[in-house]
Parts: sequence; C-alpha cells; structure tokens
Amino acid sequence: MANSSNSNSTPESGISGIPDREIGSQGLRKRILRRGVSWRTPFPGDEVEVHYNGRVEGGERIGSSHDRGTPFRFKLGQREVIEGWDDGVATMKKGEKCILTIPPELGYGEAGSPPLIPPNSILIFEVELLSWNSIRDLKGDGGILKKITREGEGWATPGDADEVLAVLVVPVIYDTKLENGTSLSKSDIGVEFHINDGHICPAISHALKTMRKGEKAELSVKFHYGFGKFGNECLRVYDAIPSKSNLNIKLELVSWKRVIDVTGDGKVLKKIIKAGQGFDRPNEGATIKVVYAGKFRDGTVFCQKGTNEDPFEFVSFEEQINEGLDRAIMTMRKGEQALVTISSDFLFDHDVPQRMFEDSTCLYEVELIDFTKDKPFWKMDTLEKLNACETRKLEGNALFQAGKFCRASKKYEKERLDALKCAVKYVEFDHTFTDEDRSLANALKLSCYLNNAACKVKLGEYLDAVTLCSKVLEFDSSNVKALYRRSQSYLRTSELEKAEADIKRALTIDPTNRDVRMEYKTLKDRQKEYAKYQAGIFSTMLSKMC
Repeated sequence: MANSSNSNSTPESGISGIPDREIGSQGLRKRILRRGVSWRTPFPGDEVEVHYNGRVEGGERIGSSHDRGTPFRFKLGQREVIEGWDDGVATMKKGEKCILTIPPELGYGEAGSPPLIPPNSILIFEVELLSWNSIRDLKGDGGILKKITREGEGWATPGDADEVLAVLVVPVIYDTKLENGTSLSKSDIGVEFHINDGHICPAISHALKTMRKGEKAELSVKFHYGFGKFGNECLRVYDAIPSKSNLNIKLELVSWKRVIDVTGDGKVLKKIIKAGQGFDRPNEGATIKVVYAGKFRDGTVFCQKGTNEDPFEFVSFEEQINEGLDRAIMTMRKGEQALVTISSDFLFDHDVPQRMFEDSTCLYEVELIDFTKDKPFWKMDTLEKLNACETRKLEGNALFQAGKFCRASKKYEKERLDALKCAVKYVEFDHTFTDEDRSLANALKLSCYLNNAACKVKLGEYLDAVTLCSKVLEFDSSNVKALYRRSQSYLRTSELEKAEADIKRALTIDPTNRDVRMEYKTLKDRQKEYAKYQAGIFSTMLSKMC
C-alpha cells in the first residue's frame, strides 16, 4: 500500500484562495498545495508515479516514499491502493501537490491495519503526482494493453477506411518480443504498410489507430491478438515461439499518409504525399494547371504532362483527361502532391495504352500547381445564370451527338436546373425583363429537361425519363417531344396503355412527325406480340383443363 509523511511538509497550509473540495459523496476531501502544470489528469488503468507522506489524523506517521528515496508507482483504479487514493489521485494534474483527507469508508474501515492504523481511522496524505504512463485496454478484455511511454503531437490519430473513407499507410519503428524475451522482429529505421494489413500481428493495427504522430508505446498482447488465426503459419516461420505465447511490442508512430477513397468503391484512391495550401479545391468547370506522370506498377512511365515552369492546363469535367484522374484532382488543394491509383473502370482511352487494361490499375503522380474556379451559380446574376445554362445545354448537346449520354446527362443535371429555376422565377417577377426574356428562360428550362430525358432513354433509365417528361408536360401539356419520349419509356417498361395514350396524343398534335409515327408502329407491333403471347398462355391453360 502507499503510506506518507515528511517532517518538512506543511499539510495544513493550502494555496491562498483555494478552499478544500469534496470529491464524491463519501467524505473524501482535497486541498491543493501546489497547482499542476497541465490540464490533463490520469485515467483508470494508467500507471502513476507519486511521492507521498501519510499519517493517521491526530496520530502517528504511517509511511513516506521520501524515506525510501524512490517514488511509489501503482495502476490507477485497479484496487492496488485504498479507494481514497484511487479517487483522489484521479483528480490530480502533473506536478500537483495536495492534501487528501480520507474517511474510514475509503481507507481501512472498521478493521484498520494494526499496528499503525487503528479501526475507523481518518487518514491524512500529502501526495505529489510526478507523472504517469497511460495504459489502455484497447479491446476491453485485456487482450491488448497499451502503455504510452512518449506522448505524441496534436490530436489526430489514424483510422480505418470505415471511419474516415480512407486506407492509411503507417511508417513505424517496432520491437516485437515474446514474454520470455525472445526477439521476433525489429525495425529501427521504420517500415511502411497499410494499417489494415495486419503487419507482423493484428494487435499492431489496433494500437496504431489510437496513436498520435511521434507517440511511443509498449503493447502487452495476448496470443489470440498476436497471431490469432495466423498462429500456425507464424509458428512455422518462428520455430522459437512456444504455443499460446504472448507478446511484448515496442511501437513508435513516425507519421502517416492518408489515402482518400475518391469514388467510394476503392477504384480511385488518392494518397497525399505533400499537403496543399488552404482549404479551397477546384470545382466543375475550373481551369486547372497540373504536372502529372502516369506509370504502371513496375514504374514504367506511359504518359507525362506539364512541368512546374509550363504546367498542363485543362478544364475539369470536360473529358480532357481520364475521369478517374479528373475526380481525384478535384479533391486536391493548391500545391498538393498526391499518388493516385486508378482502376481501368475510370480510365477510358485518355493517355492509356492497351497494356493498362491488362494490368487493371495504374498510378499517377500528380501535383496541383494552380486553378481558377468556375464562377458558382449562387454568385451569378440572373442573366449570367441563363447564359451559363445555355452554354451547358450546348455542351450537353455536343456530348449527346457524340454518343456520350452519361456525360451529356450530367450537363443537364440537378444543380444547374435548380439554379435555372431560380433564375426563371426571378425573371417572371422582375418587371425590367421583357416577355421575350421570360419566354427564353422557360424554353431553356424545358429544353434541359427534354434533353436530359433523351439521355435517360439512351441509358435505359426509363423511370427518370418519365419524371423529366412529366415535368415538361406540367408546363406544356401539348409538348410533342415530351409525349414522344415518355411514350418511349412507357413502351420499354411494358406499360403499353400509357405508351399508347401518349403516342396517340402526340400524333393528334403533329400527325406528320416521322419519329412519332415510327414509335406508334413499334407500339402496335409490340401490342400484337403481346396479344399472341396472351393467346398462347390461354391456349395452354385450356389444353391442361381438357
């Protein structure tokens, strides 16, 4: 147990102006003699180091760490000392000195501790908290205990992909030993690995997710967290490992680099090599200046664009570079350097030789030199919004004609249309605009809906096409293109009655429209096929009944 007292101490004199405080509800009192040097206090399980002097109230000294010449160490909250010590020291800061007045219920109770401590004694301890090592039970079952031997910097810690939409690469210095002292693996210069790879043993990954940059820790690891399901394989590699051996691991987190999952499916990953400036990033339509090199995994360079003196310039989301790289660059900040890993799903045919599709992924080393953002819609006045929407519509039309329906659809997409609808509403109620301006705004909105519906039909997204056409028809019930494209969508989802109603109405409005007439013929052929199918089913049913 811990005991206390020193003839030179003056327990009765606290810091002027700081009264005794009660800790808990069982009579434990604390008077601060000297303030601590930090705001932090130890946690249960931490290994604390204290000096103390102790006595029975109105009685004899019961011990002092000063007399022994060495501080007293114990694990906080583990019942290694009396309860009053556990409760009182838990409120102290590093360097703090205080007087703890401990009632019998939190000391030695009715039994006392003869011969020094009589029954029902109140104890007086002068305690100085020198330091502590944080010890954490990382799994809650004693399987991985971590003692911090050097605090890290800042507040950030690595996290797995589920927590931060990221995979982390962690350089560490480590020394892995068995409890009997047998050394298994050691690195004094650091090694890089993905945090979820289970390098050496799964416990290292668990511990690293709790560590800060520069932190040093010692791990005490039970066998099933040390080798787990890989135990037999490890036993074959390390013949010296006895069965069910536990591990002691010294670990230092040197740094980490965050890898962003750009697309959310692991097909475009960005590892930040050098952080950029500020918080701003390019938006869609931004003019971007970059330097990049595309490489295969063996290091072979297959493309290189720009230099720091003469960077490569392009407009984001205009299909001037492959989509995966485009998306990754839009997550970067000015001056940022990154390594981007892209699967073939996002490469298409930009800068990529045939070998790329055989290797399935490639790497891009990218530096974002500078960018100029496209003016956002919310900063535009109404006429600027209308002009921007007209530009986007024309760009979408060009993509549609080139057969790039998905990209064309995005040109007509929701953000632009929402801004356009606001512009239309403003035009309608601003008397400085002419009827021609209002007509132009509404026509542009309907044109975007119709063009996007055409894209959706080509992409097989028929329900979206129906929704877009219905929006047009709410405003213009006689719009032939809307009736025609909605009929197309109904036909392809086998809603033949709805398809017939729309195409007949379109024919009534424009009986000479060639596309409408062909669609009507297609509908009639489909109805005949369906009638034959129904007749076949009916015939089969009758034959089985006879």
